[in-house]
Amino acid sequence: MRKILAATIAASVGLLIGAGTIPVAATAKATTAKTPGYTPPAIDWGTCTRPSLQSRGAQCGFLIVPLDYRKPSGAKIKIAVSRIKHKSSDADYQGVMLTNPGGPGGSGLGLPVLGEYVPNGAGGLYDWIGFDPRGVGSSVPALTCDPDYAGYNRPFYVPVTRQLEKTWLAKAKQYAKACDAAGGALLDHLKTTDTVADMESLRKALGVSKINYYGFSYGTYLGQVYATLHPERVRRFVFDGVVNPERVWYAANLDQDIQFDKNMDVYFGWIAKNDATYHLGTSAKAVKQKYYATLYSLIRNPAAGKIGPDEWNDVFVSAGYYVFGWQEVAEAFAAWVNEKDPAPLLNLYAEPGAPGSDNGYAVYLGVQCTDVQWPQNWSKWKRDNWAIYAKHPFITWNNAWYNAPCLNWGAKAGKPVEVNGKKAPPILLISETNDAATPYSGALEVRKRFPRSVLIEGVGGTTHSGSLSGIACTDDTIAAYLATGELPDRVRGNRSDKRCDPVPQPDPAAATAFSARTAADARTELREAIGVR
Repeated sequence: MRKILAATIAASVGLLIGAGTIPVAATAKATTAKTPGYTPPAIDWGTCTRPSLQSRGAQCGFLIVPLDYRKPSGAKIKIAVSRIKHKSSDADYQGVMLTNPGGPGGSGLGLPVLGEYVPNGAGGLYDWIGFDPRGVGSSVPALTCDPDYAGYNRPFYVPVTRQLEKTWLAKAKQYAKACDAAGGALLDHLKTTDTVADMESLRKALGVSKINYYGFSYGTYLGQVYATLHPERVRRFVFDGVVNPERVWYAANLDQDIQFDKNMDVYFGWIAKNDATYHLGTSAKAVKQKYYATLYSLIRNPAAGKIGPDEWNDVFVSAGYYVFGWQEVAEAFAAWVNEKDPAPLLNLYAEPGAPGSDNGYAVYLGVQCTDVQWPQNWSKWKRDNWAIYAKHPFITWNNAWYNAPCLNWGAKAGKPVEVNGKKAPPILLISETNDAATPYSGALEVRKRFPRSVLIEGVGGTTHSGSLSGIACTDDTIAAYLATGELPDRVRGNRSDKRCDPVPQPDPAAATAFSARTAADARTELREAIGVR
């Protein structure tokens, strides 16, 4: 998965997937992944520095946990934690709600504001808990390897020459080397199981016997592993944008490549439908041809000397993730093609090199490269990616190079936990039919593994992790579940249990309100509150 995109927070270009540190047996059965007991000290709650949390009266602090849970008395690290307390009476209080925005590598410190977006006051029944997973954001230490790695006008993603292939292999190897040097002992303890152990420490520090949980994207995998290892600690769990535990992680990225390409055809069709606004072509085929013609032209003549074919591709990836931001990307497309104005493109491709700017990417790799062993033979990567590229070129080589540091990662890979939800209570799954970051087949697989789960399908939609955007069918179901535990009936067969409208495509000619606010406005508000731009 390419980057970190929470449903409500996604702000970049790809999807991530993750790792951990507590060793799991060869077959990684849940019963063998238990760790020695560790009791954390109480969290010293204080004021938060982030304005969006301050304005809501949130509390912040640090959870102290072992770097290595096999050595609970050894070196310690600090997990940054935030809390917005319940608004309800104590009689109606439903407990703590841990959250995770995805990634791996996503900062969740601002995510407790999510409670405000649950309809009918159901969010106010909980204490909403955010945290930056180990290595991320405000947690100590935070991993950063090479802030200049992304850069402007990079070598062409598609290795059409042997020299391009060698260049990207060398870049990926150097980034892995930089992470090895920067990460130290932390690099060996970034697996999904490590963060699950931190969640269990957080439960203890909060003094509760069970947790509630709302996870997006990679956060759904984190929740799956927690529910497998600690089913007795599970109360109400919501998974939005469901990761397929059968495909971690190399195969999952190949799956993404196919669906992203299909979603871009939908997007190009939407641009064509709105040709009166964008003037880029009246058919999806014409718009698609213009997209690729422009990409190739940027090889020799990058926009503003900065936006080459790779940066151009990166700008468009978000349109394959979800409908939020479709207009901004189309406006940048039109501005460059029709007026040779690069300013909107530059606004969408952030200037690289800020201190710590690669933190999310570094932790993404730290998790993904060590959760499970990636193929170590480059010829397999090369063969698989060229085969997919032949039919689905949009993101294939972009995604391959994004993950290529796993070829030379410094930390030893483990074995993923065998996800098994047979002992878990009823949980709620949410997915749109054409989710590219976490393809719909993953939601069906998790529904099988959690026999008391219920799946909501946003029928025909292309948005990843789009819950709490104002779609009443979906959001009211979430609210009812969080308020009372009520879920729709589970139906027979390998299919969704409740079918809802997807997050709607935007109308550039008129802001169409389908709720109290539009999905785009709601998502913008939430992203600003969380601190994502």
